[in-house]
Formats: sequence, C-alpha cells, structure tokens
Amino acid sequence: MLPRCNRLVSKSLHTPSLFTQTKYTFAQQNKLKSTVGPGGVDEQKSTTGSVKLNPKPKDITPLFMNGEFIDSKTNKYLNVIDPATQDIVTKVPEMTQDEFNLTVAGAVEAQKEWGHLPVSMRQRFLFKYQELVRNAQQEIAESITLEHGKTVADSLGDVFRGLEVIEQSCNAAVPMMGETSRDVARGIDTYSYKEPLGVVAGICPFNFPAMIPLWMFPVALATGNAMILKPSERTPTATMLLMELLQKVDLPPGLVQVVHGGVDCVNQICDHPDIKAVSFVGSNKAGEHIHQRATGTNKRAQCNMGAKNHGTVLPDADKKATLNALIGAAFGSTGQRCMALPVVLMVGEANKWIDDILKIAKGLKVGPGCDPTTDVAPLNGPGSKERVEAYIQSAIDEGANVVLDGRGVKVDGYPNGNFVGPTIITGVEPGMKCYDEEIFGPVMLIKSCATLDEAITVTNNNAYGNGCAIFTNNGPAARKYEREVNIGQIGINLPIPVPLPMFSFTGGKNSYRGGGNFYGKQGVNFYTYTKTITANW
Repeated sequence: MLPRCNRLVSKSLHTPSLFTQTKYTFAQQNKLKSTVGPGGVDEQKSTTGSVKLNPKPKDITPLFMNGEFIDSKTNKYLNVIDPATQDIVTKVPEMTQDEFNLTVAGAVEAQKEWGHLPVSMRQRFLFKYQELVRNAQQEIAESITLEHGKTVADSLGDVFRGLEVIEQSCNAAVPMMGETSRDVARGIDTYSYKEPLGVVAGICPFNFPAMIPLWMFPVALATGNAMILKPSERTPTATMLLMELLQKVDLPPGLVQVVHGGVDCVNQICDHPDIKAVSFVGSNKAGEHIHQRATGTNKRAQCNMGAKNHGTVLPDADKKATLNALIGAAFGSTGQRCMALPVVLMVGEANKWIDDILKIAKGLKVGPGCDPTTDVAPLNGPGSKERVEAYIQSAIDEGANVVLDGRGVKVDGYPNGNFVGPTIITGVEPGMKCYDEEIFGPVMLIKSCATLDEAITVTNNNAYGNGCAIFTNNGPAARKYEREVNIGQIGINLPIPVPLPMFSFTGGKNSYRGGGNFYGKQGVNFYTYTKTITANW
C-alpha cells in the first residue's frame, strides 16, 4: 500500500477583518452576475470556522469574477471527463474576449487599494482562509479524485501541500522587508522596499488541482497583488471550491479572478498589457510557448515544466525503506507528477534488489481513486493511456526488457477507465525514447551502474533538472552526490525532495524557464519589484 496522508487538526481562529471593503465599479457586473456556484455552500458555519462544501461539480463550471460566480456567455465548452468511467462530470466554458477583458479590468481596480494595505493586514485574511481550507480538505480532495482520478489519499496530500503555502504566506511581512543603510555618504541614506507588481496571472496544470493554485494566489495576495487564475480545463472544480472559501473571508472582490478556456485563454493572459507576470506549471511544450510569449510582452514569467528524475541506489542503503520509497515515488499519483522518480540507477550489488521491487509492484491494486484500497488509479485525460502504452512498446522495440507489463489491466466495474498497471522496464539506456522523454505514467525504468561516479554522470547528462535522490547509509557518498549532481532539488534517503514553503521550489535545467522560483523567498521576489530610495536631508 502507498503511504496515506495525515490530516492536521486546527484550533478555531476568529480574526475580524480590518479592511473596509470598497465597492468597485465594474461594467456589466449586474448583467453577468449569476447565482450559479461550483457546488453550493451551506451558509451555516460551525464554531471551528468550517464551511460545508459540495464536491460535486455543477453541470457547467462558472467563472469567478469580482467575488461572484457567473455564467459565461460563450457557446463553446470543453468536457471534463471522469477518467475511471469516461462520464462527463462538468463542462468548462471557453470564455469570450470581452469577459476576459472585464475580468482583468476588475482585478486592476481591486488591486489599487489592496496594494496599499499594510502587509500585516493582508496576512489576516490569509490566517482566516487557511483555517477554512484546512477544515474543507476532504471535500476538495473528493472533487480532485472525481476529475483527476487519483486516490483520495493522494488528493488529500494535494490539498495539504497547498495549505502549507497559505500558512507560510501568513508570514509574508518578513520576506517583504527591504534593506537600509544610513550615511552611505555624508548626510545621505539609502533604503529599499518591495512593491507589488499589480495584476499577475497563474496558469495551472491538471495534475495538482489544489496545490498549484495555492502555490500562486496566496503568495500573490500577501505581496499586494491581484491574480487572474486559470485552472486546468481538465480539473477545474478544486479551484472553484477554493474560491467559495475565499468568499467567506470577506476578501475585497476582484483580487482573485478565475478564467476558463484552452489555448486562446492562455494567449490572452500572455498578451494582456495589464498583466505584469505569469506563473505556469505544466508540460515543456506549453511552458516554452508561455515563457516566450509572456516575456515577449515584457512580462515576468516563471514556468515549471517536465522532468525525468533519477534515483541512485547504493547497496549499503536501508533495503526495506528504499524499496518502499521507490515504489511510492514511481507509482504514486499514477506517476503523473513532475517530482515522480521514474528512473532508478542501481549501483553494483543493489541490482539484486530488482526482484524485490517486482514483488512489491505486483501487489499494488489498480482501481478507481474513490476506492480506499486502490494504490494505482486511472490516468487522466484523453489519450493518456494510449500514450503511456506506446512508450512501453517503444522500450520493447528498442531492446529494453519489460519485466512487469501494466498494459491491458482490467478493473471490475470500470471497463472504460484509463487504467495502466505498474510497469517496470530494465535494460534501459540513454537514447531510448522511454528514457529521454517524460512518460507521465506508472512506469519505472531501471538502469544498472557500476559505480556512484557513473550514476552521477548519468544523472547530470539528463536534460531535465527538477529533482533527484540518493539512497545510502554512507555519509561521504551522500555528500559527494549532493556536491556533484547538477540538479536543483536533491533528496538523501527521501524520494521526492519537494521543499517546504519556507524554502523555494528550485527545479532547473530543461525543467524550468524564467526568473524567480515558486513560493518561499524567491516567490515573494517574483511577485514584487524593488524600489530603492536615496535621500539627502
């Protein structure tokens, strides 16, 4: 069984709002306003600050504009599919150009006063918001499982890792501090401040429907910005539930606006002159396009993209802990995460552990994410199953050995699901399609290495640079590894080294484009510019 997510229990928080809400003028607001919300909210709050959410999506997902859920006037929609059944669970509008422009105009107006509010007061909204999100983790996770397909345990982890960023954003006053130096010359002082950019945008992937939006808009709000947020058209409802909770903290309307659509909506974000920065997580193809288009209009851009993370196993490692770590990192979330560990470099005698890995992998249960006994859930999205199966076949065609083949797996009661079982391929070498490209599925590739030096060379020659890991009980070997690998995030006896949000997410090489990483100090710097004053009194 894969590790399950532990939920935290919070005490109640009752902080009164100190911000007098401004009634902004927004053209056609009354005309567009709708009573449609993503799932409906029970208005009765408990004494612990919780709000009842309905995780079931509406038939048509609304926009979120100026603090209200509204129906788009478009006649173009994108279907959201349950990957376990292929049933349509909701439809996402491809919003019109006029709606998009109105959305940005509302954000511009809302940010004017928000940016002048003291950071200590902005944080108070986030203190209240984190409590609401904490108490709604289960409902948000259920919506993720329905649309994404991942297990509820994985979905809970998705929400919780985003919640951690909200918590850290409540401390934005510290990384927002500027610098000062008295008497840089006689009677002259120099000091600096960090100022908000204005309106920024976030473009989110399908695979972490709660975590990635929460990487973005809490940091943007804490630093004094407004955000245009585009959830994935495949998994929109988690974001809409997060907006329902945002309504309950009396945040001034317009500070977070949710837009929907496909490529056209992405291009509108990149092109609009009032949007000053774009955050993106997703594939290399999309990320490279967004980075080029956004920076071409003088925007900042931060784009986290694909990966092919390598784990090195030395024969002195703790065998049981290492095997469990490798299984969880390769097959958890069905391998659909940029910090998965799909490539395992077995050094020397560690190659004898392959049969043990096979034994554990064969015991994993494939099934729908809603089944609490499921370990490997369906793949998300049209064509994902066929694409992953094609990579498996390419490995065979290029001479690798498929020692565990997850193709053709059957799940009772779900004949149409996008299921691919755990797959293990040995004899993999650089240059093979399955090695060079991101598979994004439950496939573990194993390559034998004679020495640690060879494993480090293989890792460094990999084009991607999100993360890597070493498993060993040898301190000097671990120290050598962390010094010599050229990867942005390194785990030592940890398979998925995603930093907690007091640090920043520091993927590199072909896994990243842009300046300024997500969350932490670098996230604060990305959403702000430095204003330096030199004063002569």
